[in-house]
Amino acid sequence: MIGNVEQPNVKEEIVLTEKAAAQVLKIRAENNIPAEQTLRIGVKGGGCSGLSYMLGFDAEIKPNDQLFEMHGVKFCVDPKSLFFISGTVLDYQDGLNGKGFVFNNPKAARTCGCGNSFSA
Repeated sequence: MIGNVEQPNVKEEIVLTEKAAAQVLKIRAENNIPAEQTLRIGVKGGGCSGLSYMLGFDAEIKPNDQLFEMHGVKFCVDPKSLFFISGTVLDYQDGLNGKGFVFNNPKAARTCGCGNSFSA
């Protein structure tokens, strides 16, 4: 971890697996995304179950964002999203059941069939 949101006594962490990090780096290279842009992980309202996951590159780091770095990838999460996804492991799967990033969120009380939205 390389930064903190000022909330003492709260362990907040997102884990990016090596496979997910490799895919992020591949996407960055294939799309000529500048190294200054940070991967933003978050949630927004919507989807079948109430909240949807978001992934994208962002040129702006906001003052309250929590910053992480794992396997050569810097990423940030805003405080509201972190409330819903702290403890999540972000993985990448490319098996017979399809390709894509997978959020393994221990706070998700219910997920939809597609796995792209959840409720906490």
